[in-house]
Amino acid sequence: MAKMMTGYDAVAEAVKACDPDVIPAYPITPQTDIVERISEMVADGELTSEYVRVDSEFNAASTALGASAAGARTFTATCSQGLKLMSEPLFSASGMRLPLVLAIANRSLSAPLSIWGDHTDTFAERDGGMIQFYAEDVQEAMDNIAMAYRVAEDEEISLPALSCLDGFILTHVQEKVEPFSRKEIREFLPERSPVHTLDPSDPKTMGAYARPEHWTETRYEVHQAQLKAKDKIAEAVEEFANIFDREYGLGYNGLLETYRAEDADVLLVALGSVCGTMKYIVDEYRQRGEKIGIVRPRVYRPFPTEELCEVLEDAEAIAVVEKDISLGYQGGLAIDIKSALYSNGSRIPILNFIVGLAGRDVKKDNIKNIVEQTKELRGKLPEDIEFGKEERWEPLRTELLEDDKK
Repeated sequence: MAKMMTGYDAVAEAVKACDPDVIPAYPITPQTDIVERISEMVADGELTSEYVRVDSEFNAASTALGASAAGARTFTATCSQGLKLMSEPLFSASGMRLPLVLAIANRSLSAPLSIWGDHTDTFAERDGGMIQFYAEDVQEAMDNIAMAYRVAEDEEISLPALSCLDGFILTHVQEKVEPFSRKEIREFLPERSPVHTLDPSDPKTMGAYARPEHWTETRYEVHQAQLKAKDKIAEAVEEFANIFDREYGLGYNGLLETYRAEDADVLLVALGSVCGTMKYIVDEYRQRGEKIGIVRPRVYRPFPTEELCEVLEDAEAIAVVEKDISLGYQGGLAIDIKSALYSNGSRIPILNFIVGLAGRDVKKDNIKNIVEQTKELRGKLPEDIEFGKEERWEPLRTELLEDDKK
């Protein structure tokens, strides 16, 4: 039965259904409500888990790592500076092949300090061997928790997974969702059955010192597990659709979704909640007979190279719209898309638009401006774009208001 739920309540309900054994928790805005709601579930007997109140995000990730190594299903949540504190143990977890699942309420990184959402926190972790899911709405944020467990705990994968939802825009909004029960989840998500665990009766070492002649092989194995995760995500999405009757990009192995993209000559590519605003603009252009569409990657790591090349190959111009920036270059998603397309022989011109940093509003007029700039590239080649103008900050204030100066 559908209910109105906030994003943080939906994530907490998903965690309850997945029934983790150990939940280390530390608060940080705008994630705090997730672990607070879970603490109420544990206190009220709705969820039988070991809820551990730790003294930092570093110790939250470290506690989850240790519990996972002992064979437990774990969950924790964080964002922004908290994710940076977790970075060291999360890199270790991927190298140790431990399937931690985290909800990330995406938030900007300081300085200057901001509590509002963008994707700079999780993009800074993209090289850590962690699977990354991005939700467009509250329902998907809920469902991605279950899929993250399903993929991360597969014995061929066994990697940490980040289930990302935009801070405040999704965590604190109320939307209609269809919760799932533990009974349904048991059909979709098997009990965790790790191959290797820390056990005093069968001593072993995890995450040990490695000499140069061995270390590269560990990274290679993590890389191969990431690539295998594409097939596991496809399987998980298909089975999820069969059980819950909700589809997520089945035509593209569950790695991306499209909106009015099949015949589009201008395509917008973006992650997360901004795609909701973009759909309204696309509909307006379509009513005027202009062929504009959207491609939304659901998964950023492993990167959906083949699927993106397939869906983007017939476009005349592409705009990559993203809430992150690799300072000194371009947005991370645009860098990866250009690499995928151009190494595959594509000659489609691509513009990169940086939007929504620190929660700045992305308005309909901003999206229209992006579309208009991108339309101008139809019939041109990548080298026709003035060097250094591939990335554009939209909107960018060129003058401070008088109140700001004061």
